[in-house]
Amino acid sequence: MKKIVLLLLTFITLFQIRVKADEGMWLPLFIERLNHVDMQNCGLQLTAEEIYSVNNSSLKDAVVALGGGFCTGEMISNQGLMLTNHHCGYGVIQEKSSTEHDYLTDGFWAMTKEQELPAGFSVWFLDRMDDVTAIVLKDVTDEMDETERSKTISAAIKALVDKEAEGKDKETYKVQVKSFYHGNEYYMFKYNIFNDVRLVGAPPSSIGKFGGDTDNWMWPRHTGDFTLFRVYANENNEPADYAETNKPYQPKHHLPVSLEGIKDGDYAMVMGYPGSTDRYLTSFGVDEAVKVEQPERVKIRRAKLDIMEEGMSKDQKVRIQYASKFASTSNYWKYFKGQSQQLVKNKVKQKKEALEANYIAWANENTERKAKYGNALELIKNAYDQGAKYTLPKVYFQEAVFQGPDIFGYVMSNFAFRSNMQAAVLANSSEKMEEAKKQILEDLEDDFKNYNAEIDQKLLAKMLTMFYNNVDKEFHPETLTEIAKKYKNDFNKFAADYFKKSPFISEQRVKDYLAKFNAKKLQKDPVYNLVNEFINIYIQQISGGQNQLSQEKTKGMRLFVDGVRQMNKDKKYAPDANSTMRVSYGNVLSYEPSNAVTYHFSTTLEGVMQKEVITDNKNHEFYVPEKLKELYNKKDYGQYANEDGELPVGFLSNNDITGGNSGSPVINGKGHLIGTAFDGNWEAMSGDIYFEPNIQRTISVDIRYTLFIIDKYAGAKHLIDEMTLVK
Repeated sequence: MKKIVLLLLTFITLFQIRVKADEGMWLPLFIERLNHVDMQNCGLQLTAEEIYSVNNSSLKDAVVALGGGFCTGEMISNQGLMLTNHHCGYGVIQEKSSTEHDYLTDGFWAMTKEQELPAGFSVWFLDRMDDVTAIVLKDVTDEMDETERSKTISAAIKALVDKEAEGKDKETYKVQVKSFYHGNEYYMFKYNIFNDVRLVGAPPSSIGKFGGDTDNWMWPRHTGDFTLFRVYANENNEPADYAETNKPYQPKHHLPVSLEGIKDGDYAMVMGYPGSTDRYLTSFGVDEAVKVEQPERVKIRRAKLDIMEEGMSKDQKVRIQYASKFASTSNYWKYFKGQSQQLVKNKVKQKKEALEANYIAWANENTERKAKYGNALELIKNAYDQGAKYTLPKVYFQEAVFQGPDIFGYVMSNFAFRSNMQAAVLANSSEKMEEAKKQILEDLEDDFKNYNAEIDQKLLAKMLTMFYNNVDKEFHPETLTEIAKKYKNDFNKFAADYFKKSPFISEQRVKDYLAKFNAKKLQKDPVYNLVNEFINIYIQQISGGQNQLSQEKTKGMRLFVDGVRQMNKDKKYAPDANSTMRVSYGNVLSYEPSNAVTYHFSTTLEGVMQKEVITDNKNHEFYVPEKLKELYNKKDYGQYANEDGELPVGFLSNNDITGGNSGSPVINGKGHLIGTAFDGNWEAMSGDIYFEPNIQRTISVDIRYTLFIIDKYAGAKHLIDEMTLVK
């Protein structure tokens, strides 16, 4: 009988946990007021002060933003050791790789601190955050138009930032004021920036990217997506630029690492720097995303991926050169593809329309509300309707031009638009031209380290072809029209002819060109002219055309979001992600993606072996290294095995995350590290726009798999010895 009662209580507890799960990337400043009771109900054993504190060390002191927010990392030792995702460190690993030292394929492990490699990015530690809404909006009135309102707010923010940053080193201290709830609230963030970060360890891509594009955004997952870095400081333990004399940073707090393991229903908390969500997007925005924007992004990125993949398959050097570019393009190719599908499948537009209908009914209940909130959705709808002509051109400018062939970016940065050379040419200043030449030559090696002219020629041809055929001629540069006429719309022929003589496709050609530099010759170069014309059209026609509409939309969204929060005063609304520190809490949890299908909450090394594809190609998505197979066959898992003697690899939780959260620590109820978040699930890829509580999941690397790879696979036990392990 006691067993039955115990089982019943367990079931009730788990049921309460499951129905309690809800969306929210919460500001840690308000945990005590808004979230702490709910967090305790989910299993938290810490006080709010232990999570976020200004006066004492807390969990927030162990969590960092990489480069200001492209990923998240966590401190896991008192010697500055930092854990993040393999895909967050991928660019560094690629940059340090060569055909002689292919760290992407073979992995990298520094067996001493002297072997650690400069990473080339900074990490940001949050010092504190403050609500500055009253200060920022002090001089704002309802009578102001959006232009005047924006200027007033910008001036107030500048004054705040200047005051707080006065006398501080701009390289190591940063103050930001950011908008929340579409301009209804403002918060200030102060950061200490450490610029000396070094690569410590990375598994081979066969572990760190196991499953590749096929498994990306999918469950079950078996990826060891982690990388180790170390943060260094000066002799006073303060932020400093790279120097050989720097010492490992001693953080205010580092996360104890749990060997206890996890089970379904355990508390799970993610702290990190989520990049961007659009949870308040209206049905009009969803409609545009599904019908126009995302399908075109998918189409353009697929074309770029096909060209890169073809070139990478032919040569190891090219594969290394384009590895990071390909991974970045591929990740969001699949993201946009999945999001557009799931927006439809999860009926997000209809859910938004239901909310909007309730909002309109609420706003029309009395005269005062109607006057303030009544036309918000009309303003938003008009902005979408009138701005529809700009949507497709904007996508093509972003994807095919600004993120298109490398030659566009190179010319834009060094010779066109607002470059130093462009300014020198326009000023007809030989002295400034010489200064610009010097800078170009200094950067030459880095600029061409990861460049392949054959791939770029094909990218140029394909992007110009797609732009010319799919974007209205109203937005065509004059030079593009001339090229199309001269080559009879054959941009492959144009690209082939241009690359035969282009001065911008190799180090030597750039050197030769600068040695005999002629401003008039530059101004006749077709790619130079294309770049300048593309930018002018984007600024004047696209951005300029959208300016007034953008103001209407901004006002409409501010009123709509404020109204929704007023309409449901008893509901707690989390602000959209904007690369500021957030906390998401929930539980380790399985899910049912479809009828008669249930996904278990964890995976093991057994699944890696089941997915293995036998091949001689070490870069195959499902290649398994021989050493990993040996350890598996011997079941040599050490202290990292679970209670069943299996090696855990990944797990699910119902935490709310998005891009930027990659590398975030997953923390149990005691404040111990149990994993590293690295992905979301396919069925809920609409989640950045509408949270799906029943199916939305975070995919994380189980910390025991990370430790196993470091210790047993890499033989880097000295790194394990640095950590504070708890059982």
